[in-house]
Amino acid sequence: MPQSRHRSQSSAAQLLQQDHLRPGERLGVAVSGGADSVALLLLLLELREKIGFVPSVVHFNHKLRGKASDADEKFVANLAKKHHLEFFSAHENIAAKAKREKINLEDAARRARYSFFDRLVQQGHIHRVTVAHTADDQAETVIAHILRGTGLAGLAGIHPEAGAVIRPLLATRRALLRTYLRAKRQTWREDATNRDTARNRARIRLKLMPLLEKQFQSAVVEHLCQLAEFAREDEAYLESQVTNLINAASSAKSVNATNLNSANCASSDDPRRVSRSGGLSKPQSEQSVALVEVLSQPKSMQTRLIRRMVEAVKPRTGQLSASHVQAVLRLAADQNSGKCLQLPGGVEVRRDRDTLSFLPAPILHLIKQAHDSSHPNYSYPVDLRAGAADVPVVELSTVLRFRVIDWAGEGRETKDTGAFLDRNKLRFPLVVRNWLPGDVLRPAGHQKAHKLARLLNELGISRWDKASWPVVSDGEQVIWARGLPVAAEFAAGKATRAGVMIIEDRES
Repeated sequence: MPQSRHRSQSSAAQLLQQDHLRPGERLGVAVSGGADSVALLLLLLELREKIGFVPSVVHFNHKLRGKASDADEKFVANLAKKHHLEFFSAHENIAAKAKREKINLEDAARRARYSFFDRLVQQGHIHRVTVAHTADDQAETVIAHILRGTGLAGLAGIHPEAGAVIRPLLATRRALLRTYLRAKRQTWREDATNRDTARNRARIRLKLMPLLEKQFQSAVVEHLCQLAEFAREDEAYLESQVTNLINAASSAKSVNATNLNSANCASSDDPRRVSRSGGLSKPQSEQSVALVEVLSQPKSMQTRLIRRMVEAVKPRTGQLSASHVQAVLRLAADQNSGKCLQLPGGVEVRRDRDTLSFLPAPILHLIKQAHDSSHPNYSYPVDLRAGAADVPVVELSTVLRFRVIDWAGEGRETKDTGAFLDRNKLRFPLVVRNWLPGDVLRPAGHQKAHKLARLLNELGISRWDKASWPVVSDGEQVIWARGLPVAAEFAAGKATRAGVMIIEDRES
């Protein structure tokens, strides 16, 4: 008896990769009722005492085959009961889901199934879930990706481990699992749709793969699995390089933004502060990258960088194709600033001078609302009768702080902390408002006045941000604009007795 049990465990060890299994974890086994998943369950049961994990059975009913789907669920429930295992199940009308979300059945089923797995993990029922993808599934996936058009990521096929999902049968042929089940005298359920050659995957499985094995290369499955492994290794390296590139660009952008804040005497918390080389410092829900960081990279890095930026902000599902990536690259290479591009998943890419910005749909809605010409312009009075005033600009989530100071006593010590005006040269009342077409400013140090639009363009402000750019006016002319020196004719100087300091802070 002990010898028989040892042989059984050796068989399980040969068929199933154990390096993904961990002692002490609660492992959900995804069982559909088909041969592969049933074999996976029995193999894991043979190894549970040796390794020390706690298995349970997980089943998702897609409701695609009526009574047959319900019979599958009952079969799996009885299998769990037979082996005294905890059973977790869920169901959803996948046909309705696919129609509602405008995606194909296979994609809808996969999303619903893995969403169920995620819920079980998040709720603490299991630590991870194991699924029964085989070497044949891997080869078929790689072929399917090649036929539809793919890059290195597609050649990588199915990953052995992804998040909380592990696939210990990826090196095992489907036929060996059926042989194993027959030796165990264990039955399984057959899904009739797996033989429906109207489906692309079934045609690959039943027609193309046998043809390749018989007439071209008997080891085609093994070779395709090896190709996927090589592709995963190369893809992992390239993705790590993209991560390094993004981190380096982000660090450089932060330094540039901090330097500009210091030079223009504004708070380092200002989320919209600009840098000529790094572009705007954006909220986390928006991603931006300098064009030089894109165009100076090899093609393989360019495409990965774009895909990563899109994934970082994409608010909903949507497949980014190679043609979409090429369109973004054309936008990046375009000499004309101010253009934009719509991508699947609710993402807009904007070409703004030396920067590409990626924005999700919710942010786009808010920006459109804020910048729409029908949206009221903002204007807030500045009351300095008490010697100080804090003016919240809710449209920008920022606060402009005005302080009247004794220039002779405090000016020298505070001159590097804010923008300064001569109190006695000002005409009241002052207002904080958004930039308007026609605004003019002669910044301190300049010989003549210029259109503020031109100055903002030179500063690198996009046409989208310009519309809400804050200025301070005395009712007749602009005396201060964010990011620029104060108006020359109102700047504090040697003859100043009382100064007005302006500091911008992020609203908390």
